[in-house]
Amino acid sequence: DGPPPIAHLGRYFRLARHISGMSEFTVRGRYPARFGEQEFETTVDAPNADVAEERGYPNFGSQHGLKRTQIDIDGVDT
Repeated sequence: DGPPPIAHLGRYFRLARHISGMSEFTVRGRYPARFGEQEFETTVDAPNADVAEERGYPNFGSQHGLKRTQIDIDGVDT
């Protein structure tokens, strides 16, 4: 029968970057903390920088109980 098609591999197994087209990006920004603004840096897998920025909001916000409007992303690096 052979191996399953590439489209189905990501469903059960994490794909290698060269197969899925994903790159690792570093998202940097600030958020309001108890005693002023706090800087953060997190890494996300995404196909491009715009998607990485969009994934930064929910990933970081859900960990710290913040809404998108409370997070200020300064930049995205590869």
